[in-house]
Order: sequence, then structure tokens, then C-alpha cells
Amino acid sequence: MVRVSGRLAFAADAGMFGVMLRVILLLGLMMAGAFGQAYVPVRERPPELGREFRGAWVATVYNIDWPSRKGLAAETQKAEMRRILDKLVELKMNAMVFQVRPECDALYRSAVEPWSGWLTGTQGKSPGYDPLGYAIEQAHARGIEVHAWFNPFRARCNNESPVSRKHVTRTQPGMTRRYGTMTWCDPGDPDARAHALRVILDVVQRYDVDGVHLDDYFYPYPKGGLSFVDGRTPAQRRASIDGFVKGLYEGVKRRKPWVRVGISPFGIWRPGVPAGIEANLDSFEQLAGDSRKWLAKGWVDYLAPQLYWRIEPRKQSFPVLLEWWRKQGSRPVWPGIATSRIESSEDPGRPASEIIHQIDLTRKLGRVSHGHVHWSAKALLENRGGISRSLAKVYTQPVAVPPMPWVSRRVPASPGVGAMAKGGVTQVRWVPDDRTAKVVVRARRGRVWRTDRICPVSAGSVEIPRADAIAVVALDRFGTASEPKVLGLR
Repeated sequence: MVRVSGRLAFAADAGMFGVMLRVILLLGLMMAGAFGQAYVPVRERPPELGREFRGAWVATVYNIDWPSRKGLAAETQKAEMRRILDKLVELKMNAMVFQVRPECDALYRSAVEPWSGWLTGTQGKSPGYDPLGYAIEQAHARGIEVHAWFNPFRARCNNESPVSRKHVTRTQPGMTRRYGTMTWCDPGDPDARAHALRVILDVVQRYDVDGVHLDDYFYPYPKGGLSFVDGRTPAQRRASIDGFVKGLYEGVKRRKPWVRVGISPFGIWRPGVPAGIEANLDSFEQLAGDSRKWLAKGWVDYLAPQLYWRIEPRKQSFPVLLEWWRKQGSRPVWPGIATSRIESSEDPGRPASEIIHQIDLTRKLGRVSHGHVHWSAKALLENRGGISRSLAKVYTQPVAVPPMPWVSRRVPASPGVGAMAKGGVTQVRWVPDDRTAKVVVRARRGRVWRTDRICPVSAGSVEIPRADAIAVVALDRFGTASEPKVLGLR
């Protein structure tokens, strides 16, 4: 008598269940043949699937992007979030970098930190729903990734604003330090680092986020003649931040290896690097940001340096900086681009075409893994300088987020697929395996292949304009693609 472990028995049952579902799907399509024209397997291979990270930051601090102001009703806040996500879908983008912890507060249900005052106007007051949970639900239904953006050490943006009794400045004041009008958790304090790490990993554990994202606020930006009085040298500060970044990456990967870790440092590592580059800030020395090391060591899954300057002049040139960054490590560099500076007081006269040219450069320069992040969503919603119309020329079809082969190379199984054409519509149905997160539906009309939709696996089916052939690909949480299942009209 052969014994079968519970796990193997379950796997066998699951496999049989998948086979049964595929049979049911195919029988259903055969029965539907009387009402339309069926597709059958064909020997054809579509061109390679398009890949690019097309993200936008959604800042909540100061209500920069969302919600538009404090104190809005929950339903109004939800409507504003849906409007942002619908805009990303309209533009054929695929990721939202959503700020969930601006100042040791929470835009999600937390037992550790208080509700953010940027929601209701009162820190610690519930908005009546879970903003991060709602954002994930709505984004995933649209095929959009959500990267939860944390400020790990900023505790208060304005010391005059009242704080909740649960806020760290009241529960653990010993690990905080005032800096002018702000308060900071001291990154050199092991308790402060442990607290930030616990908060971030709590979100990773409880929420279905696709990524964890940090910006450049490790230490405060220099302001006037102020000093951050902690008795530590710049080298000691860098060691503290290096340890935090490494620990964060390892902690995320232990819990959910598919969750991407990304950091968005100041766009210039050090003044004079590369040669001819100028800056009034030394991020390496003053912010303790040795971001080149994090990239080289593989402590991030992507780096998004804030390259907010124009292509010219040379002293802060977008392509010069991008090419340098992409030589510093093997992980993707997806630069932040300053879409918000179109026709702005920060950069008078900047046209939308500057952003389009920069996107083109991200696809050509250095070790290429295509991607970039717009600062910020508000500029896209406002269609500043006609940017939406311009982006339509470079975002011509949906694309998948690049994979993470340094984390997983396991290829998901191709889905079971059936399709039926009726009139001007093709209906596509799929039955995936349990590792599939998204389904890519591509179509050939005449001789031209294009990607029509990237859907959450839970959708189960989709309708597209009538196609001569279709190709369906499964994507797992790492972004790895299956072999395509290709069908043509009978």
C-alpha cells in the first residue's frame, strides 16, 4: 500500500480540479458554437510581451494628490481615489505609489500608529473605512499595482499641529528629536529603526500590497543653520541607514518574496558625480543616503532616483544622470520624472514634450529595464500642458511590469483558454492555475499584434474587439510570464 501525504493528495486533487475546470470551459464553448464562431489552437507565436513600469506617486502629505482636502466624507474620498485609478487605466499605466505613512501616522487600520490627520483633519480620528484596503481593492480590479509608500523617520511635519495620544512623540518621546518646525525619529536610535521596520512589515503581512516604497527622507534636508543634534558622524549615520535598508529588504522577502522593495533617493548621489554634475545638496553626506551601495548590493528591487531636471543643461542633465545610475548595479533603475513641473513656477516654460523625451530616453539609455514614475498623479489628472494627449503617443498599449528573475525564475503554467467571436466582439475566458495573478490578453488583427487587456485573474473573462487570433498569457506575482496560449478563428 502506497501512502500519500496530505500535501501531495491536496496537490493531486487541485490538479484534477483544474483539469475538470478546463473540460467544463471547453464544453461550454463548444455548446456556444451555435451562437458564434469558435477559436481553436493554432501554431503561431506573437511578438514578445511589452514590459515597462509606468507608475505615479500619490502623495497624501499636505493633501498634494489625495484626498484633495482634509475632512471629506468617506464616499467623496473613495470617488477621488477611483478617479485617480481610472486615469491611470485610461493612460495605460500600471502602478500607483501610494503614501500611507507621511509622519508616523497611518492611512490604514493600525494597532501601532494613529489615523492620519490628512484624512479627517484630526490625527487619530477614523475616516470610517480603510483607505489602503480600498485602494488595493480598486487598483487590483483595474490591473494596477499598489506600492505602499512610507516615510520611515519623519514624525511631524509641523510641531504646531496637535497629535494623537497614540503618536510616537507621546508614546516614545525618547527616540524623537526636534529639527526646526519638524520632529524626527532619530535613525541612529535602534529603537526608532525597529519601530519603523515593525510598522512597515505589519503592512506587508496584513495587506495585499505589490511593493514597499521609501523616499529620500532618512535624515531631514538641511535648513538654514539648523543641525540635527545626535552626536553622530555622517559615516555613523550612513551605517544606521544601510542597516535599516538591508533589514527591510530581508524582512519583506522573508514574508512575501513577490513584494517589490523600491527606494526613491535624491537624484544626484554626490555633487560632481558623474563629472560636471552640480548640486546644492550632498545626499550621501547630509541625508545619509548611500543609495549607490543599496543598488550595488541588491538591497532593492528597483531604484527610482528623483531626476526632476531637464535634459539640458549638463550640470543636472537627465540623460547624464540616468546613464550613470544604470551603471551602478544590476537591478532596475526607474527614474522619477517631474511631470508636475510642466508649466509650473518651479520650471517656467517646461513643455509636456520634455517629459515625453525623457520617457524615450528611459527606453534607450544604459542597462535597460524599462520604467519611470511620474511626480505626481495630480499633474496627470489636471492634464497639465496637454500631457495626457502626449502620453497617448508613447503609451500606445498596456504593458506588464518587468519581472524579478533575481527572486524567482519559476514559470507559471499557461492558462486554459477558450474564445468565441460574435459580431464585432471576441469573448475570451480562462482557467488559470493557483499561481496566476494577472492574465494578459493579446490580439492579432490582420498582421498586427497588440496587447488589448491586462486583467486580474479573478475577472475570469473579458470582451475585446473582434480579433483574427488571440494569445493569452498568465503572469504570477513576480511578473513572470507563462508560455502564450494562442488561438485562431476556426
